[in-house]
Amino acid sequence: MKTILLTGGTGFIGSHVAVELLQLGYNVVIFDNLSNSKIEVLDRVEVITGKRPSFVKLDLCNYEDLDKAFKMYRIDSVIHFAGLKSVGESVTKPLDTYENNLVSTINLIKVMSTHGVKNLIFSSSATVYSSAKHFPVSEETPTIAINPYGNTKKIIEEILSDITIADNEWSITILRYFNPAGAHSSGLIGEDPNGIPTNLFPIITGVANRKYDRIKVFGNDYPTKDGTCIRDYIHVVDLAKGHVAALTNTLNGYNVFNLGSGVGYSVLETIKAFENVTGIEIPYEITARRTGDIPVSYADPQKANKQLDWKAELSLEDMCRDAWNWQLKNNNMNNSN
Repeated sequence: MKTILLTGGTGFIGSHVAVELLQLGYNVVIFDNLSNSKIEVLDRVEVITGKRPSFVKLDLCNYEDLDKAFKMYRIDSVIHFAGLKSVGESVTKPLDTYENNLVSTINLIKVMSTHGVKNLIFSSSATVYSSAKHFPVSEETPTIAINPYGNTKKIIEEILSDITIADNEWSITILRYFNPAGAHSSGLIGEDPNGIPTNLFPIITGVANRKYDRIKVFGNDYPTKDGTCIRDYIHVVDLAKGHVAALTNTLNGYNVFNLGSGVGYSVLETIKAFENVTGIEIPYEITARRTGDIPVSYADPQKANKQLDWKAELSLEDMCRDAWNWQLKNNNMNNSN
C-alpha cells in the first residue's frame, strides 16, 4: 500500500486521519514537533488499529531536518496539518503565526518537489470566508480573512494554486474545515490542546468535568437568533473520512472542497445540546466579543458530496457524546492527545 505522510499527525485531526488510513491498510508516517500534542497518541492509535505509525519529531521550519527525514521514507502523498491554529494568538502574536505557517509550508513544498512527491492535501479553514455575507458558503464564495491565522491559510492556498499553474504535475487538494468536534468512539484519542483551549467543545467538556468554573460566551449581541455566534460543527471522524475521500479520488491540478455538515448551531444551542446528551448543567457567562470572531459560518458541502462521494453523517449529539466519553476516559489516564 501507499505511504502517506501526515505533518502534524499527532494532533486532534491528524491522529483521527491516521486511524482511518491505517485501518484501510495504508502506511502512515508522521512528522510533528509536538508543540500542541503528545507523543502518547502513537500508543493510542496503535491500540485502536493494531498498527503503529512511523514517527519523526521535527519542526518543518528547519529545512535540513525536514529534507533528512524525507530521505528515510518512500512517500507517495502528503497531508499537511502542521501549523499554529489559535485565532486569538494569531491576533496578539501575528509574526509568530505568519513565520511558522508560511515557512513550514514553503519548506515542505520545496522538499516534496526535490523528492518527486507532488500529491498534497492541505488542511485549510473556513476562516478564509470571514467576509462572507450570505450563507451557506460555497467554494466560490470570495475569500478574505479578518485575522492572521485565516490569512495564513488564504496565502498558502494562493501559493499552492500558483504551484499547480507553474507545474501541471502537481495534484493539490484544499480542504476547508469548518468546526471539528467530538472524538473517536473508543475514547482513546480526542481534543486536548496544550494550555487553555480556545475551541468551544474542549471548554464545554472541561466545565462539565469541573476543570473550569464556567464558559465565557464572547458576545450575545450578534445578528443571530440568540445573539451568539453560529458555527458549523463537524464530527472529527467524518472530517477524517473526508481526507480519505480526497486521497482516494484522484484529482488533477488544484481543487478546493468545503468539509462541513451544512448546518449552523449557535454557542448557546451547542451548550444546550451537550446538557441534553449528558444531563450535566454547563454554567456560562456573557462577556465582550472576542477579536477576530465572525457572527455566522456554515458550509455548503455539496461539491464534496458529489465529487468526493463524501457526506458528514454524525450529528451534534454524537459529537457531544463522543467528546464527553473522551473527557471521562482521559481523566483516568496519564497520557492524552
